[in-house]
Amino acid sequence: MNYAKKSLGQNFLKDKNIIKKITNLLNLENKNIIEIGPGNGALTDEIIKKNPRSIKVIEKDYDLFKTLKNKYNKLKNFKIYNNDILKFDINKIIENKTIILGNLPYNISSQIFIKTLKISKLRFNLEAVIYMFQKELGEKIISKFPSPNYGRLSILFNLKFDLRKKFLVSSNCFFPKPKVKSLVIYFTPKSEDFYKIKSIENLEKITNILFSNKRKMINKNIIKILNKKEIDILGNLNLKLRPADIEPQIYYKITKLIEK
Repeated sequence: MNYAKKSLGQNFLKDKNIIKKITNLLNLENKNIIEIGPGNGALTDEIIKKNPRSIKVIEKDYDLFKTLKNKYNKLKNFKIYNNDILKFDINKIIENKTIILGNLPYNISSQIFIKTLKISKLRFNLEAVIYMFQKELGEKIISKFPSPNYGRLSILFNLKFDLRKKFLVSSNCFFPKPKVKSLVIYFTPKSEDFYKIKSIENLEKITNILFSNKRKMINKNIIKILNKKEIDILGNLNLKLRPADIEPQIYYKITKLIEK
């Protein structure tokens, strides 16, 4: 038996009803599936029952990797990678219209989300993503403008993805039991690239700079990004606003300006 390792942020999902609810969010039959952090394989077992075309799982913990490899070694179209997802080139294993699932480790879930945003040819290579986050983080990612949770992550999310469904998961559904609730989010790539930003890294950089002092007005930080002429191009941007008071579309316009 494998025990959860605190250093890796492991909390194993054990509630079968929640597992079924996750896999029933969309049709997995004959689809290419990537699962991040399968743990003991509780979600993997249910995915297999849905008859996907292929399953690829990425597990950093070597003990879990060995267990899973032995458990599924007779399955066709099943591949397991003993890798750190943050260092792994997911583009090498992704196929057209892949579905990614993951009960993400709390300590690196925001980084995994950012990595997902950077998947090449996102609209063509991804059909859907189902991630389980810590509730507080999940709400920040999907929050709309204006709202208390609106910020950097929701600006990035809104550029690339649409929310489909979400539901809360009690801490009682895990072993060991975490101190917080979780949030399952099912999202899909936007059907069109409305803003045609060349690099998500540029938007990431801009939001990092402006939200570095999120309680202060943007007037001092905006000059780190744009010159006076470029600020004038934006028109009636109020430099006395705080970062969370500015709608996502303005951040996208700023990004397009610096990319020119």
